[in-house]
Amino acid sequence: MIRLTAITRTFYMGDQTVYALNDINLQIASGEYVSIMGPSGSGKSTLLNILGLLDKPDSGCYELDEKQVTDLSETEQAQIRRERIGFVFQSFHLVPRLTAAENIELPLTLSGIPSEQRQIRVNEALQAFELKQRAQHRPAELSGGQRQRVAIARATIMQPSVILADEPTGNLDHQIGAEVMTLLENLHHQGTTLIVVTHDRELGARAHRQIGMRDGKILTDQTDDAG
Repeated sequence: MIRLTAITRTFYMGDQTVYALNDINLQIASGEYVSIMGPSGSGKSTLLNILGLLDKPDSGCYELDEKQVTDLSETEQAQIRRERIGFVFQSFHLVPRLTAAENIELPLTLSGIPSEQRQIRVNEALQAFELKQRAQHRPAELSGGQRQRVAIARATIMQPSVILADEPTGNLDHQIGAEVMTLLENLHHQGTTLIVVTHDRELGARAHRQIGMRDGKILTDQTDDAG
């Protein structure tokens, strides 16, 4: 599913070179549930951005489903993001002027799916994520948990093969955060590859495979055999 080979990403601070990612080699199989953990500045969010085709490495190769995607054009990468990768962020990233239903519908609209099909799929998502009563409310009128459910519904409306979640419970209290993780884990149980970036060890321990990062390198990579 995912193969990273010798991935390096650098930034410059004055005349100093900082390695956000330093020679990363990583394979993630289809259907895995992986957490990527580490302190601030460890490189975990940069790694997630590379996996999500939101950023390009300075060197190395990224293969997704045995296709080299590192050097694709921005248009080609955008198509892969729309069709195969779902994103869930700590800050939700909803469009403020759109209703919950319209936010969920947005990826379908951008992909040119006909209106009748869009409405069917949006209604199914609203039902599945218990948002029917909030469909016509804008993000400012929703609770944090409701906004994250809208974000997850939007992330999965295109039925992606991979979900990338960056601190998905960071703005939620413990109970609501646990409910959000259960939603994501239910999607994993249906066969979706789930990759969660977090500094929260308790949250990271829920994953079947835990990767630890520091200073742009992978230090640990362990699998829970019981998972």
